[in-house]
Amino acid sequence: MGDTRGGCCPPMDLFRSETMQLVQLIIPMESARLTVYYLGKLGLLQFKDLNSDKSPFQRTYAGQIKKCGEMARTLRFFKEQMLKAGVSPSAKSVEETEIDVDDLEVKLAELEAELTEMNANGEKLQRSYNELVEYKIVLRKAGDFFPSAQHSATARQREMELNQMVEESIETPLLQEQATSTDLSKQVKLGFVTGLVSRGKSMAFERILFRATRGNVFLKQVPIEAPITDPVSGEKMEKNVFMVFYSGERVKNKILKICDAFGANRYPFAEDCGKQALMISEVSGKISELKSTIDAGLLHRDHLLRTIGDQFEQWNLKVKKEKSIHHTLNMLSLDVTKKCLVAEAWSPVFATKQIQDVLQRASVDSNSQVGAIFQVLHTRESPPTYFRTNKFTSAFQEIVDAYGVAKYQEANPGVYTIVTFPFLFAVMFGDWGHGICLLLATLFFIIREKKLSSQKLGDITEMTFGGRYVIMMMSLFSIYTGFIYNECFSVAFDLFAPSAYACRDLSCRDADSIGLIKVRDTYPFGVDPAWHGTRSELPFLNSLKMKMSILLGVAQMNLGILISYSNATFFGKSLNIWFQFIPQMIFLNSLFGYLSLLIIVKWCTGSQADLYHIMIYMFLSPTDELGDNQLFPYQKTVQLVLLLLALVSVPWMLLPKPFLLKKQHENRHQGQSYTQVQSTDDALSEANHDSHGHGHEEFEFSEVFVHQLIHTIEFVLGAVSNTASYLRLWALSLAHSQLSIVFYEKVLLLAWGYNNMVILVVGIIIFIFATVSVLLIMETLSAFLHALRLHWVEFQNKFYEGDGYKFYPFSFILIDDEDH
Repeated sequence: MGDTRGGCCPPMDLFRSETMQLVQLIIPMESARLTVYYLGKLGLLQFKDLNSDKSPFQRTYAGQIKKCGEMARTLRFFKEQMLKAGVSPSAKSVEETEIDVDDLEVKLAELEAELTEMNANGEKLQRSYNELVEYKIVLRKAGDFFPSAQHSATARQREMELNQMVEESIETPLLQEQATSTDLSKQVKLGFVTGLVSRGKSMAFERILFRATRGNVFLKQVPIEAPITDPVSGEKMEKNVFMVFYSGERVKNKILKICDAFGANRYPFAEDCGKQALMISEVSGKISELKSTIDAGLLHRDHLLRTIGDQFEQWNLKVKKEKSIHHTLNMLSLDVTKKCLVAEAWSPVFATKQIQDVLQRASVDSNSQVGAIFQVLHTRESPPTYFRTNKFTSAFQEIVDAYGVAKYQEANPGVYTIVTFPFLFAVMFGDWGHGICLLLATLFFIIREKKLSSQKLGDITEMTFGGRYVIMMMSLFSIYTGFIYNECFSVAFDLFAPSAYACRDLSCRDADSIGLIKVRDTYPFGVDPAWHGTRSELPFLNSLKMKMSILLGVAQMNLGILISYSNATFFGKSLNIWFQFIPQMIFLNSLFGYLSLLIIVKWCTGSQADLYHIMIYMFLSPTDELGDNQLFPYQKTVQLVLLLLALVSVPWMLLPKPFLLKKQHENRHQGQSYTQVQSTDDALSEANHDSHGHGHEEFEFSEVFVHQLIHTIEFVLGAVSNTASYLRLWALSLAHSQLSIVFYEKVLLLAWGYNNMVILVVGIIIFIFATVSVLLIMETLSAFLHALRLHWVEFQNKFYEGDGYKFYPFSFILIDDEDH
C-alpha cells in the first residue's frame, strides 16, 4: 500500500507491515487548515472520524464543502465546454502556487457567467442563421415550382366548383368557405402556406392535411438534396419544401395547426417574382452578416476556453485539495472551549518525527500563539495494515490484497509472490519464443511508462499497464522454463550443445526413442532436442511435467506451513506451534513429502519402480514386500513409520488444543494463571466477549472443539486435494505445448509444403494470428488465472487470514492519482 516516501524513511519491509500507532493531535483553530494542508502533503496520517454521529450538514465545515462542491461543478462545466470545442486542458505540470479560495470562487463565477452568456448568444445567432438558410432554400425551391403549382391549384378549384354546381350540393364548395357566384369565369383567389417539413414525416403530413380539410387543399412537395440543420433541434435533417394552397380562413387555421404539430417551419413567400428576387438578396445579406458575427463569437469563446484550459488543472487540483482539507477537518472534534480541534489518527511509528516537524512548521507559518500538541494513545483496537511498496512491488501486493488485506503485522504473502507467482505461470507457459514476444510487449509499457502514466487508458490497457512488471517477470521466467523444456514455438533447438543421442540406423528415425543411442555427453541444460519429434516425446514430457508439478506443489505447501510457524512465533501463540505447525508438517511430509522423495530418488537412480503401486499399497498392504519397487534399503520400515506418523498427527491436531484452551481459561479465572488465553483463531469467544464488555468471559468448549474439528478435516482433505490441484501445472503446460505444435505443423509447415507464395503468405498470417490470439493472449490469461488460484487457495490457506484493513492516509498524492 503506497509508495516509499522520501529518503528519511527506513528501508522497506514487505514481510511484516509497518508498526503503527494511534496518535492524538490538538490543533488551535487559527492554524487548523494550514496544519491539515501540510499533513496532506506528508500523506502519513489516516484520520478517524470523531463526528460519525453527525450528519454531513451538521458538521463545522459543511459550508466550505458546499462552496468547494459548487466550484467543482463549475469546473466540470468548463471541462464539458472545452471537450465540445476541442480544447484540451494544459498538459504542463501543475506547479504548487498559493491561490486564495475566495478569489478563485469569484473568478470562476465570473467566467461561468461570461461563458454562459456567450453560449446563449451563440445559440440565438446560430438559430437565426439556420432559419435564414432554410428561408433562402424555401425561396429558391418554391420560386421554381410556384407558377405551375398555382396554375394546377386554380384549375383544380374550378373543376371542383363545376362539379358542385352540377350536383347542386347544399354544402359550400371544398375550396371556398363562403357562397360564391355561379360565374365560373370569375378569377379564383387561393391562399398558400410555405415551409419545410421533415422528409420522414412528409407522407403522414400529407395524409393528415387531406383528412382534416376533406381534400380541400392542393399540396406540392420538393425534396432538398443535402441534409440541413434544423433551427430548433440543431441537428442535421433531410427535409422537403412544401406549399399548401387553400381557400378560406377556417382551412388556413387547420393547416397552421397541422404544421405546428409536425414541427414544420413556415416562411413567408411573395407571389411576385421581383419581390422573390429581392427577398433572396436580403436574406443572403443577412446570412453573410450573421456568419461573420458567429465566427467572431466563436473565436472569442475559443480564446476564453483556452485561457481557462491553461489554468484548469491548477484550479481543479486546488479545489480538490481544499475540499479534502475541509472534509478532513469535519472528522475532527471541536474542543469544549471551541478554540481547538482534536484529531485521532493512525500513523507509522517511523513518521513520528516528520509529523512533529510538520506541526511545528504549520504553527510558525500561521503565526499561531499556541503550538499543536502531539501525543501517542494506547488502544486495543486493531491498527490498519501498511506496506510501503514501489512501482515494481505494488502490482504483486495488489494480487495478494485482491484476496484479502493482511491482518496487522501478519506475514505478507506478497514477498513470496514476487518469485513464486511468475514462476508457476512460467511452468504452465514455458516456451522461450512466446516468452520473448511477451517480454517485448511488456517493454513497450515499461519504456513509455512516464508518458502512459499521465494518460487516460482504456480498462484493459490500464490493467495491463498496471501489471507491467508482473508480466515482465512472467515473461522472463517463461523464457527460463522454455529453455528447460527446449521449446521455441514448439520447435527444439541445439542451443547449448549438440544432442547427446543419435540414431543407431535409419530405421529408428521418426519412429521411437528405442533406436537412439548415446554418442555424446548429456545435454547440459534442459530437455535434449533428440526427445522432440519422437513417438516417446509425449510420454516423457508427460511424466517429467507431472512429477515436477507434484514437487513444486509440495514445496510451496511446506513453505506455507513454515510461514504459519513464523506467524505463531511472532504473535506468541505457542499452542499453534505444537498442535498446528508440527502435526501439519508431519502429516503433509509423511505422505506427499515422501512421494516427492521417491520421485527424486527415481530420477537419480534411473529405477523402473512404479510409484503409483508404492503409494497405493503403502496404505492397502503396508507390510508386503516391495520387490522390484524398492528404491532404497529399509524402505518398508520407513513407510511403516511414516504411515504411523500420518495417522497420529490427525488426533494430534484435533484433541489437545481445545482441552488446553479450556484448562487455561479455567486457571485464569481461578487466579492461578494470568497468561493470555490462546486463540483458536484464537479462542473464538475472546473477541466476542471483549466486545460485549463483560468482566467474566464465557468459554464454549463445544464451539471451540467443533471449530478445531473443522480445521483438522479441512487440512487433511486439503493436503490431498491441494496436491492434486498442483497437477494443473502439468495439464496446462502440456496443453500449451500441444497447441503450439498444432499451429506450427498444421498451419505453418502445411502452407510451406504447397510451394505456393499466396498459400504461404496466408499460412503465415493465420499462424501469427493464432499464436497471438490463442497462445499469447488466451493462454496467458488462462495460466495467469490458474497461478492466481494456486496462490490464493493452495498456498495462502496454510497461513494467511487476510482479515485486516488497508492504511488509507490523507494524502494529496492519492487525490492527484484519482485523475489518472
